[in-house]
Amino acid sequence: MLVTDELEPRIQKLVDAGISGTDILHGELKNMMYEAEQQYLPLAEKADSDEEYEDTIERLTLQGYLDALGEVYALTYNLSFAIQERTAARG
Repeated sequence: MLVTDELEPRIQKLVDAGISGTDILHGELKNMMYEAEQQYLPLAEKADSDEEYEDTIERLTLQGYLDALGEVYALTYNLSFAIQERTAARG
């Protein structure tokens, strides 16, 4: 993935529509997790002692990536609820 300082048009549309950053990030993380899982699952299914070195490296890299995405996903979820609680408390 190429990192730039510009948003993809579909994400910019969400920003322009007033969707919160945490909601946008939450949705994007779901998409990223799904894509990574589609790459990971075939490797995980054939993982055994005869696994090729390159497949092992790719599987472990994807597993770590999925773990990291999951942690950030959980953080966005928790942030969203904390923000809602703060907003409700302010009345």
